[in-house]
Amino acid sequence: MVSAIILAAGKGSRMNSDTAKQFMEINGKPLLYYSLRVFDASIVDEIILVTRGSDIDYVRTEIVERYGFQKVRRIVAGGKERFNSVSKGLKACDKRNKIIMIHDAARPCVTNRMILDSISGARRFKACTVAMPVKDTIKIVDENGFGVETPDRRTLYQLQTPQTFERGVLEEAYDRLRLSGDTDITDDTMILERYMDIQSKMIEGSYENIKVTTPEDIKIAEAYLS
Repeated sequence: MVSAIILAAGKGSRMNSDTAKQFMEINGKPLLYYSLRVFDASIVDEIILVTRGSDIDYVRTEIVERYGFQKVRRIVAGGKERFNSVSKGLKACDKRNKIIMIHDAARPCVTNRMILDSISGARRFKACTVAMPVKDTIKIVDENGFGVETPDRRTLYQLQTPQTFERGVLEEAYDRLRLSGDTDITDDTMILERYMDIQSKMIEGSYENIKVTTPEDIKIAEAYLS
């Protein structure tokens, strides 16, 4: 059985808008709607939706109930950082579910194929993430902005979500993270690499599976979702 944690607790400061990013409209519907639509129609058994505490009632009435999503079992308040929100979502998951998916609501173009491949990957490899090879040459720079190294582009991937894990290894990794006091974590695969020495399998995503971060991204997502 599978739980999907959908993270929608960010402020979206780079949007330059008073409206939180997850509630901005794309083709007449809030950004959050699109991820929920795909996961609700998938084989996952439950959705745990993590949002800001002040938004819980709004999300429940104006998104979950309004659009008739059936698999949203709980809506919980997120934390200060992404890993805090994941931790709270993980605690809310049904204890019987052995596969945990983590997805950013800011990626509205997720597909059912990505979900199925991710679940299969987690069962086989314990940890996997949707990702795509980078298209551009990447340059490592020093503190003065000068290029010092050019890594082999063939070995570089841009990570996306969902990221999917066996529950046991994810919970243990988060337990170790809490004990460490580490706060520079930006990605769940980092936690497993750092605290469990577990590598994540790269599962093919899509270049259309963009993360909506800036106003320009809204226009791109509108085109992909049309």
